[in-house]
Amino acid sequence: MSIQCTKCLRPAIIYQRYSGLHLCEYHFLADFEAKAKRTMRQNQWLVSGEKIAVALSGGKDSSAVLYFLQNLVRDRRDITLVAITVDEGISGYRNPSDAVFMAEKIGVSCVVVSFADEFDLTLDQIVAEKGDRLSCSYCGVLRRHLLNRVAREMGVDRLAFGFNLDDDAQSVLMNVLRGDVNRLCMTPSEQEGMVPRIRPFREIPEREVALYAVLTLGFSDTKGCPYAHNALRKDVRTLLNTYAWNHPSARYSLIKIGEELKKGHILLCETLSRCKRCGEPGGPVCRVCAICDEVKHDKRT
Repeated sequence: MSIQCTKCLRPAIIYQRYSGLHLCEYHFLADFEAKAKRTMRQNQWLVSGEKIAVALSGGKDSSAVLYFLQNLVRDRRDITLVAITVDEGISGYRNPSDAVFMAEKIGVSCVVVSFADEFDLTLDQIVAEKGDRLSCSYCGVLRRHLLNRVAREMGVDRLAFGFNLDDDAQSVLMNVLRGDVNRLCMTPSEQEGMVPRIRPFREIPEREVALYAVLTLGFSDTKGCPYAHNALRKDVRTLLNTYAWNHPSARYSLIKIGEELKKGHILLCETLSRCKRCGEPGGPVCRVCAICDEVKHDKRT
């Protein structure tokens, strides 16, 4: 006999360990979207006249956030929604055309940009020269740089990411394990040239985002990045998942700690000067230009 939904007589499709609720498809979707809408409302992330871009990788998280936002603003003519896809140049990993297809399916236009066109490098080439030990760091720096520049040039007011509760909790724990007090206590501030970021799913567990993607988009699992095996986040994810099985509120507790530390230490992000090379925010010579110099120097030697 199937377990019934806590709120009705329909069969439950998920058990929320942190809330103790069994939810059917209808009540799960209602609960999920209510949480995401509350996050949008509390942070005032939906402002009339603005343009929002979703950083669309084509994976479950970014596809789900694009679907959610499109449903949220579908009947509003005062909000514009677009998608931006970055092709990092990872052979056999993912095809940017899949992200474009997903965006078209949802009803949103999608712009594709690439490492190869912007930096004259692919992530495969970077790994070939530098090894894969820091591949995620290199990729993250270049990807964020490219997304920000393209979004700004498109006149985007807010850049949406599919980061979920697990991602934010992992980030707090990673900073603790690295002893990175500055990152734990730093409060994000508006920077000239930087498009503000929003995370509608920041209070929703990853497994619920995955289920939402399956129910709304028929999403199936995709293989992970071939270079992610060395990432600290992978180890932290395993550690946190194991602990949270017996302590379901652990992720929420980590998020709360991170927020309280920021409140207690008003340490604002220092104002970033413009890079003398590319003109983007990031200091006299930004990390992106430094990475490109390192890789191209290694290729010559």
